[in-house]
Amino acid sequence: MSTIRSLMYKPIIGTLGYVLSPDRRQTLLVHRINRAADQHLNKYNGLGGKMLPDEDVFTCLVREIREEAGIECLDVVLRGTINWTGFGPQGEDWLGFIFRIERFSGTPYHENEDGPLVWVAIDQLAELPMWEGDRFFLPMVFDSENRLFHGHMPYCDGRPLGWSYVRS
Repeated sequence: MSTIRSLMYKPIIGTLGYVLSPDRRQTLLVHRINRAADQHLNKYNGLGGKMLPDEDVFTCLVREIREEAGIECLDVVLRGTINWTGFGPQGEDWLGFIFRIERFSGTPYHENEDGPLVWVAIDQLAELPMWEGDRFFLPMVFDSENRLFHGHMPYCDGRPLGWSYVRS
């Protein structure tokens, strides 16, 4: 990263959560088809969003899952972090905290403002239209490894330019 860019680095901080079904074989995703101007249009995504100034990342995740799916998180595991530089529609940088929600209460909504919520078999995620970069980190969200992953995925024009990570 250039010195000038690093001096200007002010990422949007967000959370991304993957809710497991009770049998742990499926995850709840949103199929983003409801808003024509959506950067994520037609893609399947986990649930989450931007952290508010008065929140920590856990509070952000719980709020976002409640707002987007109508359920309460009971058991949550941080799986990793990703620095997505240049990811936003205007080239904004994002710092994401990736969680797996292992247990929840309530019944998920059928749909939210972005699109329908669907349960998808974890072993079929690779077949879905999603961000190309998601395919790099999703296996680590659902593996049995107890170590966290911490990655960097620079983007340009909606495509990842690379992927590097460490496990801790």
